[in-house]
Formats: sequence, structure tokens, C-alpha cells
Amino acid sequence: MIAKLKGTIEFLRDNYAVVDVNGVGYKVFVTMHTFGIIAGRKEVDFYTHTYVREDTLALYGFLDINELEMFELLISISGIGPKAAMGILTIADPMTIKTAVLNEDASILTRVSGVGKKIAQRVILELKSKVSDISTHEKAQIISDGDALEALVSMGYSVSDARETLKKISPDIKDVGERVKIALRNLGKK
Repeated sequence: MIAKLKGTIEFLRDNYAVVDVNGVGYKVFVTMHTFGIIAGRKEVDFYTHTYVREDTLALYGFLDINELEMFELLISISGIGPKAAMGILTIADPMTIKTAVLNEDASILTRVSGVGKKIAQRVILELKSKVSDISTHEKAQIISDGDALEALVSMGYSVSDARETLKKISPDIKDVGERVKIALRNLGKK
């Protein structure tokens, strides 16, 4: 079982990176969010999940332990495979997914190709007891960031750029419109 990789990025493709660790190249599948973050790097440090099935052996890499844990929770659900789990983690971070589960909001999950209403409801049902409760303040922040993220993506910005920009905005600013304005200013400076 490979739990962690640290090495040099040999090259990147649409949904994976090849990481050289002491002369051995590992193909590591990543979310589009992670892809955007590592695109300019030479070195990378991944938490990994080794996915083994009868006809498949694959590595999935995450920069954050919370993403790895959410990925493992998602693939433990019948009907959710690694591809769907990676899709969910591309459009929403683990905290947003937890909030959606606690609020029984399937709309975030159904945005992913291959995840219909039935599967989204199953995810909510099975994860509800597994995700920890979060404070009302955190829920409000996550909901406003989800709306702001959606607005920025609809304007043509990538999910990873929008998410990174929103993380840099003070949590004291709660108004979605204001968060979008600040994000647009910051994105314009790039």
C-alpha cells in the first residue's frame, strides 16, 4: 500500500501527474483543483490512496489529508467509484461536501457527471452519520463561498483559480456579492 509520495513532477496530463520518486515514475490521478495548484511546481508531496480491483491498480493523490479522507468516504459508498469521487472533489472541497450532506442538499453532488439524484441521496444518507458536525458560522461561510465559486466559474474562471482566490478573502466578509467583487479584483491582478 502506497500512502504517501514525495518527488519530482515529470509531466502532467489531463487528470494525472507522473511523479518521479528515486527513478521510479508513479502515475497519480488528481482532481482538477489539485492539477491547477501543482501545474507550476517541480516538487510535489501527495497523500495517496492505492485503489486495487481485479483489473485495476491506480494511485489517487491529494495535497490535503482531508481530501484523501473524503475521497475514501465517498468510494466506500455503493455506486461511487474513484472517477465520481474525484469529480465531486473537483467541484467541492471536503467542508462543502460535509455541509451539503448535513443540509441534505444534493444539488452540489448532482453537478458531477454520472451522479444522479438517486446516488446523491445515497451519498447523503450514508455520509450523514460519518461526517462531523460543524458550526453554524462555518456552514454560512461555506454556503456563501459555494455561491461565489459558482458565480466565478460561470464567468469563465477555472474552479481551482476561483477556489484559491476565495480562500484568500477574509471570512469576516459574508456577503456573496462582495466576495465575488473582491475575487474578481484579485483574479484581474494575475
